[in-house]
Amino acid sequence: MKKTPDKIIFYDGDCGFCNHSVQFVLKYQKDKSIYFSPIQSDFTTDLFQNNHWPAPDLSTVYYFEDGTLHAKSDAGLRISRNLKFPISLFQYFWIIPQFLRDFIYDLIAKRRHEISNGYCVVPAKNDLDRFL
Repeated sequence: MKKTPDKIIFYDGDCGFCNHSVQFVLKYQKDKSIYFSPIQSDFTTDLFQNNHWPAPDLSTVYYFEDGTLHAKSDAGLRISRNLKFPISLFQYFWIIPQFLRDFIYDLIAKRRHEISNGYCVVPAKNDLDRFL
């Protein structure tokens, strides 16, 4: 079995907003160290079960980094550290209490299907191997 990558973004594969977010990360990443997996994939199901994590919620983005699973605004802030300047400055939103960040996150997540119509991520050939 292949080693699990150190950095994985788990996203709702049927959500247009989520797919746009994946495209955004692909465009502005500092390097190609992040992998991507739809929450609906067998890979995600197996990884969550094998690590005894709660079943993933489709309205939540998860970010696995160096053995730890992060969710919601924590995931977003950790992902931003891997993006080019000035987007990487979002990591400093840690100063905002988590309950406020997650409240705003939940408002957006609840309306994500209205914000952007669904479309499927079609990765470039050089990024294809990073989709699990």
